[in-house]
Amino acid sequence: MSADAPSRPEPFAPRTAPAALADLRTRLRATRWPDAPQDAGWSLGTDVGYLRELAAYWADGFDWPARERELGRLPRFRVRLGGGAGIHLVHARAVAPAGPVLPLVLTHGWPDSFWRYSKVVPLLTDPGAHGADPADAFDVVVPDLPGFGYSDRPAGPPPDSIAVAGLWAELMTVLGYRRFGAAGGDLGSHVSRYLALDHPGRVVAVHRMDAGLPVPAAAPADLTPEERAWSAEVAAWGAREGAYGAVHRTVPQTAAVGLNDSPAGLAAWIVEKLRAWSGSDGDLERAFTRDEILTNLTVYWLTGTIGSSMRMYHANAAIPVEQLTRRVEVPSGFALFAGDVLRPPRAWLERTTNLVHLSEPARGGHFAPFEEPELYAAELREFFRPYRAAL
Repeated sequence: MSADAPSRPEPFAPRTAPAALADLRTRLRATRWPDAPQDAGWSLGTDVGYLRELAAYWADGFDWPARERELGRLPRFRVRLGGGAGIHLVHARAVAPAGPVLPLVLTHGWPDSFWRYSKVVPLLTDPGAHGADPADAFDVVVPDLPGFGYSDRPAGPPPDSIAVAGLWAELMTVLGYRRFGAAGGDLGSHVSRYLALDHPGRVVAVHRMDAGLPVPAAAPADLTPEERAWSAEVAAWGAREGAYGAVHRTVPQTAAVGLNDSPAGLAAWIVEKLRAWSGSDGDLERAFTRDEILTNLTVYWLTGTIGSSMRMYHANAAIPVEQLTRRVEVPSGFALFAGDVLRPPRAWLERTTNLVHLSEPARGGHFAPFEEPELYAAELREFFRPYRAAL
């Protein structure tokens, strides 16, 4: 077998060395905390008071080995794709299907990993055990993006969403799937879009939570009033909330030095986004328990992937405008959860995709597969039902 040939998926069950956890706890206890204005709360970014409580629990109460065992119940693998990319994935097959089984590749975003879909996998592979129709079962594939979670950190230039879509098409071939569905959110929405654009003969339908933003350099002249209002909202959100993205796109290594060295700094960078982008209405622990928050953070810490995850933004910033303005002709569905950010109008979805499905769930936000797994699973079952016969 040549060095560039794909490998067979191998079972993967990481176990963290006690020394790594001891080092994490030592760093947390030694954090040099900044001062904060009285009653600042979350108004200037992460609430330092809340973060101190979270860090104290991370150091002295959080049971990572138990969470690691819990994640280990998912069927997890590592595979080397052509070109040498080492990818970690969940590959869970349908349980007792009552009809054609649709393979489904789910792609996460930032700041998370396969963690985003950890609750939804059993709901999709075994719907009959969760009060749904067994005929709606999927074979579910959840890869970690390159540089995220337990996938390899690219040593050279990071892949953009177009390149990752190519990797996922190869991955599905390695797993034995000729045709499949694709779904995702955040960066995962971009990857799913390019899967549909570049591999339309293989993707039966694509479901997304993010629609892509107007491209100022190529904005259509005939935008509807709704689309223009949304474009202005996007610009205002960017001015108010987009500093993290500017850092990721331009100088990710500068921030990575501190975030990779300080678990408290890492938590500050990520926790603020979990709160701001979820459907928590400002109460973070309405959307996630402390153990759930710390599971996501600990994956980032132990794998050392905060820097490599941010670099994907830098890669995507170089995607040519003509790629960003392509229309998706594969049947497309969207779920615009009430607590998500930058929810586009229907006119924009129809302009940019072959829109066949649009829902607006009343609960959940940017991390809906984790926040509201039952709602998200029901959404995917409904959307993909007509496309099972297309396999």
